[in-house]
Amino acid sequence: MSGLQAIRYSRGKLEVLDQLKLPHENHYDEVATSEEAFDCIKSMRVRGAPAIAIVAALAHGVELHNGNCKASTAADTISYIDSRLDYLKLSRPTAVDLSNAITHLKNTIRSVDVSGKENDTTGRDAIIDAYVTAAEEIFRKDKETNLSIGEHGSKWLLENAPTKSADGKVSVLTHCNTGSLATSGHGTALGIIRSLYSGGHLHHAFCTETRPYNQGSRLTAFELVYEGIPSTLITDSMAGALFATKKAENNIAAVIVGADRVVRNGDTANKIGTYTLAVLAKYHGLKFIVAAPTTSIDLQTETGAGIKIEERKPEELTQISGAVVGKDGQVDVSHTERVATAHQGIGVWNPAFDVTPAELIDAVVTERGVVVKGGDGTFDFKGITPERWAVIVGQ
Repeated sequence: MSGLQAIRYSRGKLEVLDQLKLPHENHYDEVATSEEAFDCIKSMRVRGAPAIAIVAALAHGVELHNGNCKASTAADTISYIDSRLDYLKLSRPTAVDLSNAITHLKNTIRSVDVSGKENDTTGRDAIIDAYVTAAEEIFRKDKETNLSIGEHGSKWLLENAPTKSADGKVSVLTHCNTGSLATSGHGTALGIIRSLYSGGHLHHAFCTETRPYNQGSRLTAFELVYEGIPSTLITDSMAGALFATKKAENNIAAVIVGADRVVRNGDTANKIGTYTLAVLAKYHGLKFIVAAPTTSIDLQTETGAGIKIEERKPEELTQISGAVVGKDGQVDVSHTERVATAHQGIGVWNPAFDVTPAELIDAVVTERGVVVKGGDGTFDFKGITPERWAVIVGQ
């Protein structure tokens, strides 16, 4: 597993790596309240669907552990926790991991037996302890989940790759950042790449810049270089040319992406630009793989048409910040500037995500296994989410 940590936690203390300062500076912010967590998530100092859910859950756990809940009864404690979780849910609406984690935490606190303690602080304390334990378990379990995704995904790709080198290696392209910086460690799509590399089956990894927020160039490139994985950065608009001219030479077999939300039929919301890559992969005969924990699967929403897409501020597209490069070519990490990259009077449309139709996706890789399309062009997640399927779909 990667040594990179986006989240550092011990009971009562949470520190989050400020990813806006990467790749030039490693700075951790202490997050002790729900308000600080909301700002951290909304400003994208932390991002990635699993990491967002973990930070929100743990931040409120720190808040509770440090005595911020002044309720004196069990009912008031549950009401307080509900209100804080509902507030945190508004920080990033598209990523389903956050809402799934909140639902789980609400169910957990309601399952605590407070018989005879409903109206004193012992009931409150029991509920708080159950919440903190459940939040910590979300953090711990995510690490196991990512390793399993890496194992399942690398195995499936090697068995189904449309091209391989003479020694059985493949190259892949990934989009946005789905590694240790987006999760508790190892990653989802980047976790598959890590597993391919550690198993001796990766020839080369290509990563997109991922405009407009540059998660690929700032974060994924940083992770790949950090771990010594052979890799190349391209702009988003170069993918088609890459597939057309370098596929055979490099044995490019797949595009592997993460997901902020996979709905019941397999339509997938992910970082803007994912849909374009899926179309290009289909045309050039590459596998298109979505790597996502089962917590990212939204069985309530039947198709991608029901996904709410977050739109972000225009300045993210028309301005950019970065460390200054001196006349000697050296990067001065102590000196950052914000510059305009477009006329500030131009109208801007800046959706954070797009929706890739299920028909363009070959496989959805989860910690419980790989799901491939059925004959009708959709995915059946009943086998990997049987409990939730029975409750929500009922068939």
